[in-house]
Amino acid sequence: MTVTIYGIKNCDTMKKARSWLEANGVDYSFHDYKTAGIDRAHLETWCDAAGWETVLNRAGTTFKKLDDGQKADLTREKAIELMLEQPSMIKRPVLEAKDRITVGFKPETYQTLFA
Repeated sequence: MTVTIYGIKNCDTMKKARSWLEANGVDYSFHDYKTAGIDRAHLETWCDAAGWETVLNRAGTTFKKLDDGQKADLTREKAIELMLEQPSMIKRPVLEAKDRITVGFKPETYQTLFA
């Protein structure tokens, strides 16, 4: 089974998720989209699976720093464009495993997925 976790290396939530995977013996590859970027196909797949409202991290400082015009009238396409321009706006982590997409980290969700 291929497991890929996407996020940013120094994010605290990412560290918790990666620690959980390691502690539970789950082999995974890590994709740092801050340094390696992310493509439109991945974002579209994630938005289709989880909803763009879930994938877009509105609580983060990168989103909060946008001017009101950029935040107004958000649509799926506008959200994807913002996330392509600034991957820090993608909620972390995004986990691809078992043909599923999981956004965010909750130990119980990972436990169920890998049970």
